[in-house]
Amino acid sequence: MFDAIIKAGTVVDGTGNGPFTGDIAITDGRIVEIGQVDGQARRTFDADGAVVTPGWVDAHTHYDGQVTWDDQLEGSSANGVTTVVMGNCGVGFAPAPPGAIPDLIDLMEGVEDIPGTALYEGMPWGEWESFPEYLQFLDRRQWSLDVSAQIAHGALRFYVMGERAVRSKDCTAEDLDLMAKLVEEAVAAGAAGFSTSRIRGHRAMSGYAVPGTFAPEEELAGIAEGIRRGGGAVFQAIPASAVGEYMGPKKEQATVAEEVRMLGRLSRTSGVPVVFSTFQTNLPEDAWRHALSISGEENAAGARLHPMVAPRGGTVLTTLRGYHLFMQRPTYLKLKGLPLAALVAELAKPEVKAAILAESDVRDERPGSMENALPPLFGMALDRTFPMGDPIDYEPTLDQALGAQARAAGRDPAEFLYDRLLDDDGTAVYVLFGANYVEGNLDVCREMLADPNTVSGLSDAGAHVNFICDMTNPTFHLTHWVRDRTRGERLPIELVVAKATGVPARVYGFTDRGTLEVGKRADINIVDLDRLHIHRPELRHDLPAGGQRFLQLASGYVATLVNGVAVREHDADTGARPGRVARPTR
Repeated sequence: MFDAIIKAGTVVDGTGNGPFTGDIAITDGRIVEIGQVDGQARRTFDADGAVVTPGWVDAHTHYDGQVTWDDQLEGSSANGVTTVVMGNCGVGFAPAPPGAIPDLIDLMEGVEDIPGTALYEGMPWGEWESFPEYLQFLDRRQWSLDVSAQIAHGALRFYVMGERAVRSKDCTAEDLDLMAKLVEEAVAAGAAGFSTSRIRGHRAMSGYAVPGTFAPEEELAGIAEGIRRGGGAVFQAIPASAVGEYMGPKKEQATVAEEVRMLGRLSRTSGVPVVFSTFQTNLPEDAWRHALSISGEENAAGARLHPMVAPRGGTVLTTLRGYHLFMQRPTYLKLKGLPLAALVAELAKPEVKAAILAESDVRDERPGSMENALPPLFGMALDRTFPMGDPIDYEPTLDQALGAQARAAGRDPAEFLYDRLLDDDGTAVYVLFGANYVEGNLDVCREMLADPNTVSGLSDAGAHVNFICDMTNPTFHLTHWVRDRTRGERLPIELVVAKATGVPARVYGFTDRGTLEVGKRADINIVDLDRLHIHRPELRHDLPAGGQRFLQLASGYVATLVNGVAVREHDADTGARPGRVARPTR
């Protein structure tokens, strides 16, 4: 007798092959038969009319702290994710000598907008020091999905170099030897990879750049050699050219070439796969295409480069209770602690509105605080800021932007935004589309997803909890690219499923999952594609120490199975916690 049979589903197996109708039989957490299955089972899932896919493998998350107190990870589990990879962007919590804990929290809060109070209160500091000890601690926990971790450059440099990690671009030969040794030990213990950030914008709350931001190629090459000696894992990078930091198209193009060529050398020399974030930014518009082209050339020469791309535009949320243009105005700061209804009533008073609109921002004393960075952005980008309705339109036309609406009504854009923040009794949510939306559509995302070397990801789940909410990226592959897109060509279901399941599993060395094949883990989604729906982000106050976060859920998942166990059914958590630490099996 089988443990479970999924009957008569439209199977999209994650290999890139076309859909077919069939059954899937499961025993002891593994797929044992696919096709027309005869026999009895303890549990039968009727998938007639539904799409059956592998569970999503989300390879760019920041649950490093959250996994120590949260066993559900609802933002991902509710979106069909069955494996997450954390420790991205060069920030993480191991290795962690006792004296460096404030630095690691300072770094994570500044780079990933996770409240430091939640990290101090929620995490059981002192349970680990080394990265292998961190994994051993996680081995004692259980979740609704599998969790995998990378060793981060920031934590590694702090551990080895102390204060010099921030002050010095270069490390000594002894420093590098120890860093490579620690990376080797981490990979041997089960790290999914090593991560580094090379962009100036990634800064701690106290203002310094992520340690390793300006590290020379020799340091990165030594670390890549440590990865190789440990058995092989991913080298993950945010390239210096990723966010258009260098002015001028010609200089930007040259920087893209330099960075991608350097990553290609690292991959060819060490033999390890390199994953690096790639998206469209304002300057220049085709730098991302240049990165994809060079990746193809490098791979033809023996490298293993995988640009990680997003299926939609990068989002920055603006809401009354979150971040918005007026959040640092003196009058607003006096009122913000009021209950929501009272706050809305006060802000609706003409004299209060006039005062706030006339005021200048009070600067936050913390150099890396988003309270300093975001208000100017919201003011400049109203022509890319849109209402989030139901259903959410993630590919709106530019005439729907708040800036265009304000001009059509003959109103000042800032004053118009002020009123809109009070809509829906102060719960209205607006979204600024930044990366990948320069041209006002998602054609660039389609081209990136179709590239043979890319892997889909960049949900940032667990991070930027007050102003970014891309955790529904996995679901978006189906809702937008397969079913709903009207402003251009769609993509075949077999391609988008593979990009978010089989491809990341293969790149990260998870050879036991990512595709629906006999012998593989039964990490499976049963999806009612007609009913699949992405909900508007909601603000919750459920982090340790009362911290708030945005959470974005989806509905239409008939069931999600992790290792053969249903962790969600009909969009509700079952309470099952089969998730464990996932280690590469290459």
